[in-house]
Amino acid sequence: MPVTALADTWRHRWLLRSLLQRELRNRYAGTSGGLVWVFLHPMLMLAIYAVVFQYVFRVKLPDADPSQPYVVWVAVTLWPWIAFSEALSRGTVAVQQHADLVKKVAFPQELLVYSAVLTSLLIHAAGYALVLMLLWGWGYEIRFAGVVPMGLWAWLVLGCAATGLALFLGALHVFLRDVEQLLGQVLTMLFFASPVLYPLALAPAGLRDALAFNPLAQVLEPLRAAALGLGLPQPWLLLAALGSGVALWIGGLAWFRRLSPHFEDQL
Repeated sequence: MPVTALADTWRHRWLLRSLLQRELRNRYAGTSGGLVWVFLHPMLMLAIYAVVFQYVFRVKLPDADPSQPYVVWVAVTLWPWIAFSEALSRGTVAVQQHADLVKKVAFPQELLVYSAVLTSLLIHAAGYALVLMLLWGWGYEIRFAGVVPMGLWAWLVLGCAATGLALFLGALHVFLRDVEQLLGQVLTMLFFASPVLYPLALAPAGLRDALAFNPLAQVLEPLRAAALGLGLPQPWLLLAALGSGVALWIGGLAWFRRLSPHFEDQL
């Protein structure tokens, strides 16, 4: 199944490229700010979290350099989370949003999910690089020798996971329209269960063990450690996380292709 699906994607790469270009053009069509909104929204979120946690609650982070402000500590993982969340949300509704195309043209329909996921990842990867460069330019220490390779690894793992989950939920959404609403609630809970605003070490012992099972923790914590010089996990853990992401993609694709012949009747 994966080999056949990859072959179909390669044969229709021109269509995937066209869908990507269309997605990029339409994402902020009609807005005066255009791509500025891609960076403005996360920056506003980052500013709010910095004020609340750094200046109001005065959070002290264990194992963090006292000279490293909370805003830098959060920024390293906030953008990858936003990229994953948006990629999953947009990928889930991609088939439903292109119902007319699905009804009229025969093509590998997973390309709709791929284009939605890839667009979100590409846009926020550019935003992530810009933010890190700005923080570095303002004098904050960012370990680019660590964050570049680990960032590529993290984006690959998150991309595979988001694609697999979006394929699974996107196929299910064609039959159950409540999936989109439920996903929003689940993502909110997952955000606070992920080490974006806090490290796992700050959680109580009993809760820490449960939070460690969150797959996103195995991606975000190593990325932050590499960016801030806090050490790296064992290589086999990084490979295991990547393997899990690929497994999610393969499983989601198998589910999607099993249900896709019935999409036209439901849309």
